[in-house]
Amino acid sequence: MKQTPVDYQTTKRVIENYGLKDFGKATIREVVAISHQLEKETGTEFIHMEMGVPGLKPAQVGVDAEIKALQSGIAAIYPNINGMWELKKEASRFIKAFINTDISPEHCVPVTGSMQGTYASFLTCGQCNPQKDTILFIDPGFPVQKQQIVVMGYKYESFDVYEYRGEKIQSVLEEYLAKGNIAAMIYSNPNNPAWFCLTDSELRIIGKTATKYDTIVIEDLAYFAMDFRKNLGAPFQPPYQASVSHYTDLYILQISGSKAFSYAGQRIAVTAISDKLYNRAYEGLTQRYGGGAFGTIYVHRVLYALSSGTSHSAQYALAAMLKASSDGTFNFVDEIKEYGKRAKKLKSIFKKHGFRIVYDHDLDDPIADGFYFTISYPGMEGGELMEELMFYGISAISLSTTGSRQQGLRACTSFIKPNQYDLLEERLSLFEKNHSK
Repeated sequence: MKQTPVDYQTTKRVIENYGLKDFGKATIREVVAISHQLEKETGTEFIHMEMGVPGLKPAQVGVDAEIKALQSGIAAIYPNINGMWELKKEASRFIKAFINTDISPEHCVPVTGSMQGTYASFLTCGQCNPQKDTILFIDPGFPVQKQQIVVMGYKYESFDVYEYRGEKIQSVLEEYLAKGNIAAMIYSNPNNPAWFCLTDSELRIIGKTATKYDTIVIEDLAYFAMDFRKNLGAPFQPPYQASVSHYTDLYILQISGSKAFSYAGQRIAVTAISDKLYNRAYEGLTQRYGGGAFGTIYVHRVLYALSSGTSHSAQYALAAMLKASSDGTFNFVDEIKEYGKRAKKLKSIFKKHGFRIVYDHDLDDPIADGFYFTISYPGMEGGELMEELMFYGISAISLSTTGSRQQGLRACTSFIKPNQYDLLEERLSLFEKNHSK
């Protein structure tokens, strides 16, 4: 029996009790539950790299604004379904300041986190045209977004962009969109889990192809401006956050308060719909709802049915954080660069002990250091590696759950504590020793 940091027999028993036929397909929440149970039963500290939860304090400017709003009594008042005007105005200004894109304040809609924003976007996009009933995922991506598609009974297709970077993305997009059944496509930028960043040239191809085939692009900016290789924290001056909004009018931006402002607990984000798309009428929407444009259906039918508005006090918080960022009095990017520092250290330790970075380049440039990175180990499939690392008190998720065709794991930097770099070094040294040929 192997000598491992977490008791071997206990780990086997706990994993087996979950009845997972393929451990590599375990959800994030299942991995969290297993790792916490093992910590409790064995008293062994885990290095948690499975959950994409902010590991920094929330932006104080947001906390102060929300407290003030609550003290004023707004908790007793239903929020306007369209969103608080101050937030809509500041969201529009923020998008101009950091993306250099113009979207009317009216078309910036508060949602209870980007999770709700994408759900409502999928739902609305899939009702526009009866012939277009499928969502295309440019993978790898956030696993729960596919679960959203399953919940609503829609169809989806996907491809791993690993082999299609640069000009190659044109041919694969043509292959899928030419079928005529794709209502919308989605990707995250920077990417969850691989942390590559689609370039302006790639986004231009995506935008122009979307226009050609009348397909809506949903751009998930959950990790807004977190490509730390560039100085993206200065408002109203380049470089700007790369965005498909420069290359098509058929887009929806999801801008979250969770990671950029460490405000995940309050479930607040903005869905920004292009002016042209917001005001566009679709035959499918008219047939279903009797009239209305895309944006009004999104707000007054879909969001209204889902939540009847977004947390009133959290809207005040996000408005304040966006305003301070655009004013230049709060550099939110400087606040979150800690994730990049952690990733640099962690990747160095993993590589030292025989691991490799799976998605290691952005075309000709080394991958950025940030919130996530990807790892693999020679001769081991992703699910096998994921399970094996549990015995060493290291929890991460398999890339297979993200739509990736590569063998490996997604590792998150957010929960890493200062004392855990030495602990990781110690455990990976033993892992390497136990797996040396």
